[in-house]
Amino acid sequence: MNKKEKLPDKISVFPLSNFIFFPNTNVPLNIFEPRYIEMINDSMKSSRLIGMVQPKKKLENSLDQLYDIGCLGKITSFSETEDGRYLIILNGLSRFKIIKEIKNGKPYRECEISFKDFQDDIKINKEEIKFSDLQLIFKDLKNLFEKRGYSINWGELKKQSLEQTINALAMASPFSLEEKQILLETKNLNLRKEKLEEILKTYIFDNFYNDTLQ
Repeated sequence: MNKKEKLPDKISVFPLSNFIFFPNTNVPLNIFEPRYIEMINDSMKSSRLIGMVQPKKKLENSLDQLYDIGCLGKITSFSETEDGRYLIILNGLSRFKIIKEIKNGKPYRECEISFKDFQDDIKINKEEIKFSDLQLIFKDLKNLFEKRGYSINWGELKKQSLEQTINALAMASPFSLEEKQILLETKNLNLRKEKLEEILKTYIFDNFYNDTLQ
């Protein structure tokens, strides 16, 4: 499926905490729970499309409440391990908004969705941000990643497009579930860059404040 084809109005969803991804990014997933094994089996028989969305919180005697905004992905690589796990690569197509959850009688969840708020996700946009504009973000994120024990290949990251670079940083960053959701829901790349800077400032302030107290 390419982005010019009609996007679905109903999809299976894979809730995964502290995980976001964006259009035009690829993510590897290790699928091992039986309900999601079944979900992938069903998806491979049809469109190969699934939605990724973060859970908010667990409701009493109920399923996890989901955030309204997630991202649709297409399975572009699939393999099965000897112990029955599925290793897949998901390519991001477009963000979506959940309209309502569908009772389907299946072990995994399905939702009715809309792409109306994210029409730009399926368009080719000109990048208005320069790499020079990212120098401070790179510097601050490097410090944050090092303090949190995260490792990232910064040289390879800079070889990507600006959109891919900013989105990869948002995805890999050691931010909270709520902060990552804010980045996912930003309308465009410039706003995402600004939000990324805003969130980083809070971490820099906290680190400075903690260091000065010690």
